Amino acid sequence: MDLVTIANEIKRKIQLLEKMRIEIRDRATKKAQAGAEYDKVLAVTIIKLKNGAIFDLDGESIDGHKLPANLLEKIAKGICWQAKLKADEAEAMYKSLISNIDSVQAELNGYQSINRHLD
Repeated sequence: MDLVTIANEIKRKIQLLEKMRIEIRDRATKKAQAGAEYDKVLAVTIIKLKNGAIFDLDGESIDGHKLPANLLEKIAKGICWQAKLKADEAEAMYKSLISNIDSVQAELNGYQSINRHLD
């Protein structure tokens, strides 16, 4: 590799890191919001079950008054599966971006090391 190619790759990696730095704020916010939304939906569902609300889960009727207390939270989690899925997806997207940032940083470090040795 020649110096111009190395310099261009260094510049490209720096630009990519700058873009990712902006993107991480958005993903962190989405992760936090999805997690908070899941907690809220789960709490409301538990309260509704305790108050005797009837839910339908995959065609099965669930009566909160008939549930043993030790199963209440597990059943509520099953009812709230979509909110949990969104929270898990948001967390995975955040972690994926962090991993990608680490990878680009490693590539940048490699190009910078090559550049030092070519000088």
